[in-house]
Amino acid sequence: MDPVLILLILGLAIPFLLILGVPSTPIKWVGGLMTRLIVAVILLFFVNLFGAQFGLHIPINGFTAVVSAVLGVPGIISLAAVQIWVL
Repeated sequence: MDPVLILLILGLAIPFLLILGVPSTPIKWVGGLMTRLIVAVILLFFVNLFGAQFGLHIPINGFTAVVSAVLGVPGIISLAAVQIWVL
């Protein structure tokens, strides 16, 4: 897309949303999801950092990030178990 068109759309969307008001529920939902995803990636990083001493490496990609974000700490433990016993 043309950058001028994108800037025009954003320039029109921002005042429109300021006048009508932004619905807060979807923003809270997306914000919570992004927070969980960022925390999951950070936890995967630390698992890789400390697991390197024991030969444990869980790749940080979209699938592992989503699994650990949805399942939390049990998801990270299950990813580690799959890495140790299956792979």
